[in-house]
Amino acid sequence: MSEINTSKVSRWDQHGREHVVHVQRTGAHRVMSCDTCGWRKKVQFLPWLKAEEHLAEEHQATVDPKAS
Repeated sequence: MSEINTSKVSRWDQHGREHVVHVQRTGAHRVMSCDTCGWRKKVQFLPWLKAEEHLAEEHQATVDPKAS
């Protein structure tokens, strides 16, 4: 039976809105899904980097809430 892991990448846009891409891993497969626009994509490598790129390009969300 495959183990399912989930994580998320959050970024804020210049208007203070949060945008989130969830990364779900089942075995070797990873699927990303955006809460804001419903975009979904299967990826094999670097899903968090691809999630950050989506948020920056599609939503102009570049502010990391975890950054000091």
